Amino acid sequence: MAKKTKKVTPLMKQYNAIKAKYPDALLLFRVGDFYETFGEDAVKTADILGIILTKRGAGSESETELAGFPHHSLNTYLPKLVKAGQRVAICDQLEDPKQTKTIVKRGVTELVTPGVALNDEVLQSKTNNFLCSVYFGKHAIGVSFLDISTGEFLTAQGDQEYIDKLLQNFGPSEVLVSKQKRIQFNEVFGKDFHTFNLEDWIYQFDYANETLLKHFNTKSLKGFGVEELHEGIIASGSILHYLGETQHSKLEHIGALSRIAEDEYVWMDRFTIRNLELYNSTNNNAVTLLNVIDKTISPMGGRLLKRWLALPLKNETKIKQRHEVVSFLKAHSVEHQKIQNHIKHIGDIERLISKVATGKVNPREVIQLKNSLEAIVPIKALATHSDNESLKIIGDNLQGCDVLREKIKETLNEEAPVNVLKGNSIAEGFSVELDELRALSTSGKEYLDGMLKRESERTGITSLKIASNNVFGYYIEVRNTHKDKVPAEWIRKQTLVNAERYITEELKEYESKILGAEEKILTIEQKLFADLVSWMTQYIKPVQQNAYLIGQLDCLCGFAQLAKDNNYSYPIINDTHELQITKGRHPVIEKQLPLGDAYISNDVFLDREAQQLIMITGPNMSGKSAILRQTALIVLLAQIGSFVPAEEAKIGLVDKIFTRVGASDNISMGESTFMVEMNETASILNNISERSLVLLDEIGRGTSTYDGISIAWAISEYLHEHPARPKTLFATHYHELNEMTETFSRIKNFNVSVKELEDNVLFLRKLVAGGSEHSFGIHVAKLAGMPQQVLHRANTILKKLEKSHSSEELTNKVKTIKDEMQLSFFNLDDPLLEDIKEQILLTDIDTLTPVEALMKLNEIKRMLIAKK
Repeated sequence: MAKKTKKVTPLMKQYNAIKAKYPDALLLFRVGDFYETFGEDAVKTADILGIILTKRGAGSESETELAGFPHHSLNTYLPKLVKAGQRVAICDQLEDPKQTKTIVKRGVTELVTPGVALNDEVLQSKTNNFLCSVYFGKHAIGVSFLDISTGEFLTAQGDQEYIDKLLQNFGPSEVLVSKQKRIQFNEVFGKDFHTFNLEDWIYQFDYANETLLKHFNTKSLKGFGVEELHEGIIASGSILHYLGETQHSKLEHIGALSRIAEDEYVWMDRFTIRNLELYNSTNNNAVTLLNVIDKTISPMGGRLLKRWLALPLKNETKIKQRHEVVSFLKAHSVEHQKIQNHIKHIGDIERLISKVATGKVNPREVIQLKNSLEAIVPIKALATHSDNESLKIIGDNLQGCDVLREKIKETLNEEAPVNVLKGNSIAEGFSVELDELRALSTSGKEYLDGMLKRESERTGITSLKIASNNVFGYYIEVRNTHKDKVPAEWIRKQTLVNAERYITEELKEYESKILGAEEKILTIEQKLFADLVSWMTQYIKPVQQNAYLIGQLDCLCGFAQLAKDNNYSYPIINDTHELQITKGRHPVIEKQLPLGDAYISNDVFLDREAQQLIMITGPNMSGKSAILRQTALIVLLAQIGSFVPAEEAKIGLVDKIFTRVGASDNISMGESTFMVEMNETASILNNISERSLVLLDEIGRGTSTYDGISIAWAISEYLHEHPARPKTLFATHYHELNEMTETFSRIKNFNVSVKELEDNVLFLRKLVAGGSEHSFGIHVAKLAGMPQQVLHRANTILKKLEKSHSSEELTNKVKTIKDEMQLSFFNLDDPLLEDIKEQILLTDIDTLTPVEALMKLNEIKRMLIAKK
């Protein structure tokens, strides 16, 4: 007996055929006034959106899950699906259901993915929405970032650490990886990214290169300065391929591919970016540096500030140009205020012109673009006539776009609607034909009033009324008291309780004329608007240039505002190796202090000759970490072009900033905290340069005390002895490390001062010269509310330990070494070994402190190294 085939309705047949083309996407299938999802898509959609999951054909063979929402709610629900990491294919009805007797033709009109979105509801105004592609090559990893909403297209290549840093900097919404490399990507960069896997053949150099050349319509990529980035080109080409796959073919606004020049920017690894909490924080509700310094007004400025923060400059000239503009604006309050007021009237012209390029712009947005360009005119005048050279250059390069503004003004109605189908988009006087049809349409009331008056006089019916409905159009309504006066040529259409409705030949003729006019009006308006949008594409580059310059100006105005509001000072940038901060403050912490509380400022001086490494001791909660972070943030702010929270700052250009925060702050990928700490510290030690700033916070606390002390000691010694002599701040609660100054000339001791009261301790948060004598851990425990019994016992144990100056464990270890060496050296004649033997035999182990023991071993080690 033949197997019974499952019955499938024509609608589901059509759905299945379209779904087969987009197996990796949620398919929103337009059915009448709803977008429906079926099967697994419905289960996912209902879960993400919190809507009801029902069943179609319940109990039948063709039973399937169903979840949907009204089509006009698309802008509410689409962002939620995309932000949940879903790719969404929007399938619309491609014809009017009234015009067909068979099933309505449908097709996917847009594929929206986390990294490919032009919808305002999905995008955040002050944040780029980057699509990224990563290619694992033999010699390097290639990466590319594209924001389709702004047209920014960037590429780079390098080692794993560099690409990891860029992924942290740019925070892509979606990452493309070849299927073959998906496991490797997760192992190297973690599983926090929304990834999508492309076929392996897409990641071929010839194909990628050809794709890029075809898009840019050029013979080579030399003009973009990326021709040598073999892996970067492959990553970039795969992105353009993906845009084609996701129904995005209008890409005129992507006019260039820019190289992220690694050597132009300060190096910060991903740990530093995370530790300094520049624009993200692992702690909920934490205030980031970006939250504090972002005084930008425009979306372009907000996005550019994030880029500046991610990629601080190390070019002295460029940094000084920014400082000079900030200084000028701060000193000239009137011009500063005027420029900011005009920026307030500028919309997101970068994304608006991208919508023009992709054909997704609406009439109201075109008016917004025109108004924004008008607000640029007075800014151009102010910048051009200023006394600052950099501002003049910005002014000269801003485009007035006079012809574009004039064309929009004469074409569109100032009150144009969002949807061109609503009508009244085109300005009066632009099209003679349109004006005539509108006159016919709007003169309808006068015509109907005249007809009503005429028919009332002819029939003698005083209470005639003309109206219309969707069933049979225009009609004349006659109350029952007058129905005997109705002329014979009127045709009755509807009988009501108290009245009857009729139509006449004249009314039908008028109706067809009016309806014809309205249809023609919409057709003409759509064509004229489409023509305008097409014509506007020639202005993509000038408008993009304006967007970038306004973004720059907005950032610099924001820096001037920040300096005014928070008493920031002009930093001196030079090419020395010194770092001198006078009365520096932490920009984030000072904004969170209770009203009226003053931030305790601190001085820091570092150089490569006299004070290369500052050892900061002091108890927990005393402010050691804050001093470390504020030093890095002051340098960072200075090198992005901002003024800084200090009375004075002289900064010899820094090219790398490294931070390492103690193990308890960090556990990742199942490794022990100590292993993570050592890996990250090793990465610092292997990458330091002469202009590096190294900030180490509680290194070694992830292991036993004596292991911790010896590791912290060894790291400090390595940094001191390294030929680069990197400027270093080392915060530790191991006050034993203060003894390093006796051996190493460029290590200086400082402590965060505390004031001991009779039964308590007061944290003064002031950095002063000299090491701290002991730890205040028990005082901190008391402040935290530790039970009295525990505190009392801890004090007892502490006193016992303090009486014993040496560690039994370490003493025994050194005794063993001494005994072994005594035996070994009896028959050796080498003078060096004789010296070492003498050193050890003369050591009084019973009075030796742990640090003295370490120093003694270190001295012996040096003697052996010297011998080599």
